[in-house]
Amino acid sequence: DSCYLPPLRYPATCTFKGGSGSEGQQYIIHGGKTPNNELSDKMYVMSVVSKNNKKVTFRCTEKDLVGDVPEARYGHSIDVVYSRGRSMGVVFGGRSYIPSAQRTTEKWNTVTDCLPHVFLVDFEFGCSIAYILPELQDGLAFHVSIARNDTIYILGGHSLTNNIRPANLFSIKVDLPLGSPAVSCTVLQGGISVSSAILTPTSNDEFVIVGGYQLENQKRMICNIVSFEDNKIQIREMEPPDWTPDIKHSKIWFGSNMG
Repeated sequence: DSCYLPPLRYPATCTFKGGSGSEGQQYIIHGGKTPNNELSDKMYVMSVVSKNNKKVTFRCTEKDLVGDVPEARYGHSIDVVYSRGRSMGVVFGGRSYIPSAQRTTEKWNTVTDCLPHVFLVDFEFGCSIAYILPELQDGLAFHVSIARNDTIYILGGHSLTNNIRPANLFSIKVDLPLGSPAVSCTVLQGGISVSSAILTPTSNDEFVIVGGYQLENQKRMICNIVSFEDNKIQIREMEPPDWTPDIKHSKIWFGSNMG
């Protein structure tokens, strides 16, 4: 009963605990580029069906969305927030092809930043709602996102319009009462300029940011530790590994580039 999952490039992924009829932890995959260089707007849900003799069996299903469906995109993020015993997916940012009405033969595959809308997605019913927050002026692609309880933190990202990587740090708070959700955004100080980086948790309250770019052709060789204490975020540099010459001179940084 699994659907076909194409080998997507630059999709947004996250883990989701719980849900109606779910088998523990699920994996959500949204968007990305297909092998034909087309963009996907599909959402897939992967779950572990069974574990026998160290063999893990997965089930993959396609989730239909209704409402304000996020357009096909890549280089974006999807996270899960938990509030008042409820959960919701949050989709933000990314890059998409220019609208079909503006396409010509020369500009057919021209990409543009997505609008800076925040989408709340109900994984159980497939409902999606878009929110416009005045603090978010750009649909920053290849940013770093961190989900903690009812809040998403957005760091860095790349603006195609201005070709800059601003030292952004936003917190997007989602309140989930029984009625309509409430979404708010706060601009925080102490952000970093980075795009296409890898985020790895080292504990519940600490994360490490590795790699990425600080300029178009300049890899980011420093690393950062992101820590939380009393719901306050702190970002500081950490001593990087002794990068090998192959890594230092490679044109591709951890398998990721600006596409």
